[in-house]
Amino acid sequence: MKKIYIESLGCAKNQVDSEILLSYAIEKGYSVTKSAEDADIIVVNTCGFIEDAKKESIDAAISFRSLYPAKKIILSGCLAERYGNEMEFEEVDAIFGNHDLSLFPQILDEVENGEENIVEIPEYPDPDKERDDRLVLLSHPRTAYLKISEGCNHCCSYCAIPIIRGPLRSKAKEKIVAEAKRLIASGIYEINVIAQDLAAYGGDIYKKSAFVELMDELSSLDGDFVLRMLYIHPDVFPRDLLSLVKERKKILPYFDIPFQHSSEKILSSMGRTGNTEKYLSLIEEIRNELPDAVIRTTIMLGYPGEEDEDFECVKDFVRRAKFDWMGSFTYSREEDTKAFKMRNKKEHDKAHKRAVAYQKELMEIQEEISTERMRRFVGNTYRAIIEEKVEGSDLYFGRIYAEAEDVDGLTVISSKKELRPGDVVDVKITKSMGFDLDAVAL
Repeated sequence: MKKIYIESLGCAKNQVDSEILLSYAIEKGYSVTKSAEDADIIVVNTCGFIEDAKKESIDAAISFRSLYPAKKIILSGCLAERYGNEMEFEEVDAIFGNHDLSLFPQILDEVENGEENIVEIPEYPDPDKERDDRLVLLSHPRTAYLKISEGCNHCCSYCAIPIIRGPLRSKAKEKIVAEAKRLIASGIYEINVIAQDLAAYGGDIYKKSAFVELMDELSSLDGDFVLRMLYIHPDVFPRDLLSLVKERKKILPYFDIPFQHSSEKILSSMGRTGNTEKYLSLIEEIRNELPDAVIRTTIMLGYPGEEDEDFECVKDFVRRAKFDWMGSFTYSREEDTKAFKMRNKKEHDKAHKRAVAYQKELMEIQEEISTERMRRFVGNTYRAIIEEKVEGSDLYFGRIYAEAEDVDGLTVISSKKELRPGDVVDVKITKSMGFDLDAVAL
């Protein structure tokens, strides 16, 4: 039996694509291996969002070719989709875009047959014809991602996602609900509902946002599971979502809202409609309605036109918002985006150096805030999902509702009883340690 390995880079949406690719491979008789060394075919499922991600993707493929000169290597994903027709990349055997994953078996056949210079950059399929019966999941045990739409219509001036992934294409509600039922029946406890912007769901096929209706249906399903929402655009945040989350305990009060900035000047140039006071008002509304709410965000620094006063505005916003979690990144000058021509490369390189200094200062501020925010969990009891055991001890890494997979802190759980990855247990938080929590299993 031939073996296949996939290096899945970038976001959770890319991970779902990786799981679908592996499912097609399994149906063709491949077994999935966790080691590239053991594989006959290596797939690098790339990210193409920003320059650093593109470099990581290329470096990964080159590294695999150097390590395994005789193996077949396929470059897939966002980078392949965006640049596939222009790339001369001798290190790989095939380049495969991500608009129609159902063509992957054909790519595998061509690679197996020794065909050369394989480049397949497909057009958009009907989202309701995309496969959703994944045969393998790459998340921790009993955790899965549920992608409800593809693409994005916001077209923020800095963002290449609409160029790569295309316009918004929502899956039909009944198809999403059926997929959720399958995940629950298979024992999945934490379902992470994902899209480029969850609030936009349904705008194409239902002519209005149907996200709250969808969450209503998903949270009404039978079974022991929870729903975590990842990525809601702040300018279109559906306020009626809050009352639903308050009513339905299966929906975690966890909100991932990428504000990106707070200066009205910068946000307007980005193609966004917010400002400091609007965004603080949204945060206050969420916390008033849901006192246990956890809010994560991302902030971009170094966008064209950003001056010291705009950075001071962001610092003030972060201090007042008191986010539980925050990530940040520096602006990447992406060709074909509206912001690309706002400054030349020389100006960009100069601004980037300043943005790196800004980023360091901002993350130091956020580290203090996150450390303080974690203290509020001490003394309380929560359900936690176990991810792994700390070898040679009675300690386990797990997560409570406040911690999303791979991006937030962890809860270190002490248990006299043997636990397994995927177990869901009640824990009492005994101490906070920076971004992490200490707990005892009850």
